[in-house]
Amino acid sequence: MNSVADSFGWPFQDSGWFGKMVLQGLIAIIPIVGWIALTGWMMVTIDYYRAGRRELAPAGFHLSRGVGIFFVYVIYGIALGIPGNVLTSLGRSMNSGGLTALGNLLSLAAYLFLAFLAPALILFVYRGGFSGGFDLNGIWQTATGNLNNTFPAALVILAGSIIGGLGAILCCVGLLFTIPYSMAIYAGVVTWYERIIAGPAPAPPPSPAGP
Repeated sequence: MNSVADSFGWPFQDSGWFGKMVLQGLIAIIPIVGWIALTGWMMVTIDYYRAGRRELAPAGFHLSRGVGIFFVYVIYGIALGIPGNVLTSLGRSMNSGGLTALGNLLSLAAYLFLAFLAPALILFVYRGGFSGGFDLNGIWQTATGNLNNTFPAALVILAGSIIGGLGAILCCVGLLFTIPYSMAIYAGVVTWYERIIAGPAPAPPPSPAGP
């Protein structure tokens, strides 16, 4: 994977991409369990991409791989969303358009902030499991210390989330494809991000001089 933009096309290099995505999308219909399986499928797909395999992980119940990142995202989403939700609720109860607008603005800011953190956040959970998602200093330092890479990665994450929701236009049937496709995009982003922030491999040591 040479650039973060490759995340969009990489999934289609797997000849069985359609069947894998739709089956994983069907599994994702199951509340909670299906969503955990979907995020686990993303993590296993990262395994494949890191190994240079141009294929998606097999569809399935990848629960052990997904439970960490799923609950990390739930906790982050709730924590970051509290200020906006509180102000929006107050604005509606008080019939205050200003408070409601401010709450909506804060909610949007929280969504964008989570997208900014997402490449580093997913990578830390990939490497360290559930607890890795709360290495706040490490995640922040990685995200802000590599802005030239974090911003494009976050933009692709945002694009992937928009693509994921587009399936709702087709009476939600399209979500069976677009949601797994968005997860495959995320897998590509994290694979690229890990490689690019690591930098080039060190040069091998010089050969010892001959006699």
